[in-house]
Amino acid sequence: MLVGSAFRNPNNCGSDTFIMATGADQAVGFGLVGFSLLLFTYYTIWVIVLPFVDSDHVIHSYFLPREYSVILPGVAALILLLFVGTFIGVVTWKNRKPKKSD
Repeated sequence: MLVGSAFRNPNNCGSDTFIMATGADQAVGFGLVGFSLLLFTYYTIWVIVLPFVDSDHVIHSYFLPREYSVILPGVAALILLLFVGTFIGVVTWKNRKPKKSD
């Protein structure tokens, strides 16, 4: 009987051995999925539902002004590109081979 999440062992390419995910890995995974679901729901309500609700309704007090619905994802995208570019630059820098001198 298989309990928990499992994935193939990358060290045994042809065999059917599995590595079980620990409880901590599963907790982190569920936490990330829960956070992503919460963020997606918040943003969807903020961008799609709120424009159709009266501006003096109490629900507007739970959300940021609409200008931030464009600014925040733009800033997040720039930060993500910065981290990805930095990671690629560091990996490329570490893996470069010195040129052979004749």
